[in-house]
Amino acid sequence: MTKIAVQSRISMFSVEKTRISVRNTTLSKSKILKFIDLFAGIGGFHLAMKNLGKCVFSSEIDAKAVATYRQNFDCEVFGDITEISEAEIPDFDFLCAGFPCQPFSKGGARHGFSDTRGTLFFDVCRIVDFHRPKFILLENVPNLASHDHGKTYETILRNLKKLEYAVSKNPIILSPDNFGIPVHRPRIYIPAIRKDFCETEFLDFDFSSEFQNCEKDIYSIVEDSGDFDAFKISDYEERILEMWDDFYQNIDLKIIGFPVWMEEFGKNYLTDDLPKWKQNFIAKNRDLYARNKKFIDLWLRKNQNLEWCHPTHRKFEWQAGTHISSVFEGLIQFRPSGVRVRKPDKFSTLVAMNHAQIVGKFRRRLSPDETKKIQNFPDDFKLHADKNTAMKQLGNAVNVEVVRKVILKMLKFLAKKNGR
Repeated sequence: MTKIAVQSRISMFSVEKTRISVRNTTLSKSKILKFIDLFAGIGGFHLAMKNLGKCVFSSEIDAKAVATYRQNFDCEVFGDITEISEAEIPDFDFLCAGFPCQPFSKGGARHGFSDTRGTLFFDVCRIVDFHRPKFILLENVPNLASHDHGKTYETILRNLKKLEYAVSKNPIILSPDNFGIPVHRPRIYIPAIRKDFCETEFLDFDFSSEFQNCEKDIYSIVEDSGDFDAFKISDYEERILEMWDDFYQNIDLKIIGFPVWMEEFGKNYLTDDLPKWKQNFIAKNRDLYARNKKFIDLWLRKNQNLEWCHPTHRKFEWQAGTHISSVFEGLIQFRPSGVRVRKPDKFSTLVAMNHAQIVGKFRRRLSPDETKKIQNFPDDFKLHADKNTAMKQLGNAVNVEVVRKVILKMLKFLAKKNGR
């Protein structure tokens, strides 16, 4: 895209002067808070900022995400940020960026900055260097803090400090369940404020006073009324779950602290050349089989030695302790590591991959509308028409309420520093 073309398209973003306040604290008397939304996804940051300012520029490379974004917000979405000059972006006060997490995620190869997606952080830096916004807020997976023995996180902080921004000394890792929302989805947040505005080198943000217990459980979000036929588990999946429920009900162990690997039942090959963790799991599986041999042999015969199962479904992970007594009382996921069962007090981390959680009680997966609630998107937010695409996009999104709390903390901090 040429510079003239981009400037023509961004000219639509006129911003009239007004005043904005956060909880009765005036932040600016001369202009509205202008923000840009980089790696925008479907607009989680935009929703968190919506009542605090005006989006003057957004960028997202995924065409389907762009389509969803455009359905919900009255602004243009530009493409690949690496191809857009920083000079072509309008002036702004606040930069939001949930830069790609795959280079740092446990679910990815974890190549970090050697991955081309990891280098997109430096596109954030070049934009910041040119525009010098007051605020920056970055979001990523919590593994970013420990990636490469902490060197990746330190690289990010070092670059932000070179740009003359105050940063948090310690990683800020927050999850919706910290704030009473029944989902465990930790993410790292990296706030930065320009030093000449906040007159400090480090930001000391403490969220503990806002933490609250989850008084609501998952059934405050999901219910069994409505048309959920499209989300019912398949006959095959129900057979798998019935099979593992039968297994759990009849073995002599109710708190299974290791993954159950059916392939190890009755085996006796040497494991000395395997990693210690794997040797340990194999030994526990063999011991489980030896203690329950009579039942397990019968269970295997009844289930045709699980030959009809996909290999990953021959593995079972019970992570519910004694809180429930049946597979069908838990939250379930079909994962590469096996069929995982958790207690139904809170949803586990949402992922962009197709591992939608199953509510055992209702024998169905979460719907996109329910997942939208988990992510604190408003009821009137329009999702992608294809449910699988919608779930992937929501899995990639930030939690709106958690982001909003971090933003408010930043705004109030600067207002307090300036005596407002």
